[in-house]
Amino acid sequence: MADETQLPEQNETELEPTTGAEQADLESAETEQVDAESVETEQAEASADETVTDEAPAADAPADAEEAEEEIDPYAEFKLELRMKPGKWYVIHTYAGFERKVRDNLTQRVENKRRSESSEGADDIYEVQVPMEDVVETKNGQRKMVTRVRIPGYVLVRMHLTEDSWSLVRQTPGVTGFVGNAHDPVPLRFKEVFEMLKSIVEVPDAKDAKGESKKSGGAGSQPKIEVEFENGETITIKEGSFEGLTGTISEINAVAGKLTVLVSLFGRETPVELNFDQVTKL
Repeated sequence: MADETQLPEQNETELEPTTGAEQADLESAETEQVDAESVETEQAEASADETVTDEAPAADAPADAEEAEEEIDPYAEFKLELRMKPGKWYVIHTYAGFERKVRDNLTQRVENKRRSESSEGADDIYEVQVPMEDVVETKNGQRKMVTRVRIPGYVLVRMHLTEDSWSLVRQTPGVTGFVGNAHDPVPLRFKEVFEMLKSIVEVPDAKDAKGESKKSGGAGSQPKIEVEFENGETITIKEGSFEGLTGTISEINAVAGKLTVLVSLFGRETPVELNFDQVTKL
């Protein structure tokens, strides 16, 4: 018999040729895979952008710092300034009503001394102050703001005490002497100096809840109010419904400029609220 020729078996892993439709499907699948990878890349970039955006408010830090600076206590700054100044503060007596004149005289004498060939004592005198305060006075029913000497008869001098500086101060017209030991005066304590001079601190306007400007508390922004009336004093009402009647003051509201007066009506004392300018003293 003739030998039968054995044909080699076809390898099952051998790829069969693809048709045009199959090739199109493969290309479409590859395109979808590329698109998916692009979407993932864009999402990753967006996430990174969000992270950077979350950190962006740090750029506003300077504004916060400026707000913090605005809230600094002006009195704390003034205290620090006082501590850094050279010399010590002493109090000198003056004639009543001559406080500002003595301040000007002593300041001028120091300046003249420094310009002269002999400046002994002048270089040891640094500052002269007369503590002042704003006061609301009411006279004859009229209210007005006045600035007056806070401690009548006294002037503050910041100096390095030497024999020459002591003589320069002591020989100034209007000065009657140093407070304390006449020849070896004791300087003021820091707390005393601050309390006497804090009225010269400029307190900035504060903002209320509506954003409107208002004065903050402090010696420089809250003037004292003085009135010429006293509780229990008898007055005459000069205008209004009770004109001509007399009454007794039972309450004084200096801030509002009003009085509560007890007026006798029908045999009974009746409280009546009046303005300062509606009454006059007997």
